Amino acid sequence: MRKLLFLMLCMLPATSFAAKDKLDPIKHIIVIYLENRSFDNLFGAFPGANGLQNVPHVQTQQDGTPYATLPQATMHHRADKRFPKDLANEPFLISKYVPYHVVYGDPLHRFYQTQQQINEGKMDKFVQYTNVGALVMGYYAEKDKPLWQYAKKYTLADNFFTAAFGGSLLNHFWLICGCTPRYENAPDSVKAKLDAKGMLIKDGLVTPDGYVVNNIQPFSTPYDPQKARTPEMRMPESDLPTVGERLSEKNIDWAWYNGGWDDAVKGRLASFIPHHHPFLYFKIYDVDTEARTKHLKDEKDFLKALEDGTLPAVSFYKPIGRFDLHPTYSALEEAEAHVFAIVKKIEESSIWEDSLVIVTFDDSGGFYDHVAPPKRDRFGPGIRIPTLIISPFAKMGHIDSTTYDTTSVLKLIEDKFSLKPLNTSYKNAGDLRNALQ
Repeated sequence: MRKLLFLMLCMLPATSFAAKDKLDPIKHIIVIYLENRSFDNLFGAFPGANGLQNVPHVQTQQDGTPYATLPQATMHHRADKRFPKDLANEPFLISKYVPYHVVYGDPLHRFYQTQQQINEGKMDKFVQYTNVGALVMGYYAEKDKPLWQYAKKYTLADNFFTAAFGGSLLNHFWLICGCTPRYENAPDSVKAKLDAKGMLIKDGLVTPDGYVVNNIQPFSTPYDPQKARTPEMRMPESDLPTVGERLSEKNIDWAWYNGGWDDAVKGRLASFIPHHHPFLYFKIYDVDTEARTKHLKDEKDFLKALEDGTLPAVSFYKPIGRFDLHPTYSALEEAEAHVFAIVKKIEESSIWEDSLVIVTFDDSGGFYDHVAPPKRDRFGPGIRIPTLIISPFAKMGHIDSTTYDTTSVLKLIEDKFSLKPLNTSYKNAGDLRNALQ
């Protein structure tokens, strides 16, 4: 009888066991969401990864001819003379010119310009469509990055892309709703204008047909009054469903933890950045709602819950601007040390044994990457970003080259907790299972 049962089990599809078994022991999913780095910028020199050793092309000008040398790097629209003005037309080591603890320029990373940089997969227009010259071709090496220690120990995904073209807000949306929000009846002042061939004439926050694709302030508070001086600079509240409601429907506890949140709700933004907090844009999490009180929390609440062993089943953690790795206002050395310390606290906590930590980025920050993204729809995927899978269940010392994007995190959460998918836009995304033992 036992032999017959064994033979019957062997005849069933292996995936019916393997896929389920990989997720069963996981009780806590923790997403650490950082800012503005391409894979090549941080991990292009990582041994064994698909990195800068495989760069197949040089940067070209508008007419398609290669640059003789890279144009001068700039910061705040001025020449950054820390960098040579005649760098070779190839990636270069940033730390050779600017120390790891010092900031530099903020490359352009917007919806239409990202597509121009990708240039139908040629990946050769990053310098042509930037505001910082040579800087977009810069990268770091092993000695520069504390996060390399975790990449060496656990799993580094080297084929993970942003879900959407462009910058922060749109990719934050895709992380929690797999969607692009609409701005109905948006005024022309915030709309982009395209020619008959779809080429950009005038940039804007909203597509001509009403989709929000670039950073805009939320209608709900807290928002930045300096960036929303007129009402049209604030996006109307969305009623699209998010993963938050799906979790709540099944009584699964979750929270979005943000550095500086408690100060921000009191009107002290400091380096809290509203467009890095996607739940602010949804009506259900408006001021004084029960959902906001229950699910939108401060970094200190995250640390206390971690210490007490009461962290929710799903946690999103967004550092305050100073520590999010964003160029210009976040020094890489200090920011990575902060993230390193957070992950270390998780490893030392009582929940570590059943936790899965995903360290990923919202967008590439406009930095060069040599891998052409796959194609899905008009919104993405965008440029490749670093992603670490840190867990007792992760493959150790492993590079996972499965094709993923931001919605892979969303899909993993849905699969783990048997949630109803929010829509069909990300149905083909990988779910990170290949990174697990």
